[in-house]
Amino acid sequence: MSKQSIRKTSSHLNRTVGFCLAGVVFMGGMAYAAVPLYDLFCRVTGYAGTTNRAETASDTIIERQVTVRFDASRNRQMPWEFTAPENAVSLKVGETGLAFYKAHNPTDEELTGTATFNVTPQKAGYYFSKIDCFCFVEQTLAPGETVDMPVTFFIDPEIAEDDEMNDIKTITLSYTFFLKPKPASEKVSNQAALNTKQIPQG
Repeated sequence: MSKQSIRKTSSHLNRTVGFCLAGVVFMGGMAYAAVPLYDLFCRVTGYAGTTNRAETASDTIIERQVTVRFDASRNRQMPWEFTAPENAVSLKVGETGLAFYKAHNPTDEELTGTATFNVTPQKAGYYFSKIDCFCFVEQTLAPGETVDMPVTFFIDPEIAEDDEMNDIKTITLSYTFFLKPKPASEKVSNQAALNTKQIPQG
């Protein structure tokens, strides 16, 4: 095969790879953008056990006890290790609780992700208030880095005024981490460089 033919083949291959990767990245970006949009939808509608956010701790504490359990999961594209606190927390309604989730990046590259959240039973979501949370804020971990991510929360005392909440003794707080897609230009240039190396020269 002549050098001119090789160059034409390489150029055509790089364009094809570029189009394919751009499409994949676009779809990944849309999926990533859907995370905060889904959060907004849940906040407006109260769907899927979405919690509330509070600026300060509750100034009212009542004797009613609620146990809060914790759960952690990852989207299948997310290579991090993400774990929840092992022990549940029992606290009075209105009392501030603190829990630490843990994330570890076992790869050899810097990665960024964001987390969605919900509580079950879903009907309790309206009364679960977070003061401080790592959710819906991009988290970037260096290769091999491990971080503890705190969440500060309380159960709104208004739960005691809702007869439908009388059976709520335990609430589970769940987080799911999603990987942020890399910029399309970075993926295309890396793949193009790799394909160029694979085509024989001379």
